[in-house]
Amino acid sequence: MILAPTIQKYILHWGEMGTRWGVNRTVAQIHALLFLSNQPLPAEEIAETLAVARSNVSNSLKELQSWGLVRITHLAGDRRDHFVALQDVWEIFRVIVEERKKREIDPTLAVLRECAHEARHDPALEPATKVKMDQVLDFLEMLTATYGDYKHLPPATMQRFLKMGGKVARLLGGDDTTGAGK
Repeated sequence: MILAPTIQKYILHWGEMGTRWGVNRTVAQIHALLFLSNQPLPAEEIAETLAVARSNVSNSLKELQSWGLVRITHLAGDRRDHFVALQDVWEIFRVIVEERKKREIDPTLAVLRECAHEARHDPALEPATKVKMDQVLDFLEMLTATYGDYKHLPPATMQRFLKMGGKVARLLGGDDTTGAGK
């Protein structure tokens, strides 16, 4: 498959961004290729198009499937597995956020909760240290609860909510009394 220069640029950049987000470059590039493709692609064609090893493509596709971003489909008359990516940007965002929460935030919250519990009974910790630990735990729990409140909103509602962001901030007041914004 010959890619238009703009698609090449998009895929290369998506790979670069993936590495900045902690995602393997090839995984991100395959995701971009499948997202932009208008038909399901077999692994061999993905490998050839991106000039990467077939084994790398196979492992990357497994990773994308484990995230729920890519699925297998079959075409009549072709015994090979073909792959398609989610096409709805809002669904992609929701899946990525949910997976990152499960893989990163939830385990961190579990450890922070354990640490907070242990800190209550640890005479070696200074009170100020316990307060800091509690602040981080409270912050992540608040973010997690807020995510839980919003994750099931329909995309149209979420778009309206996000577009209101600046207006809501102005309505609530911009004075940062904590000093966090300074």
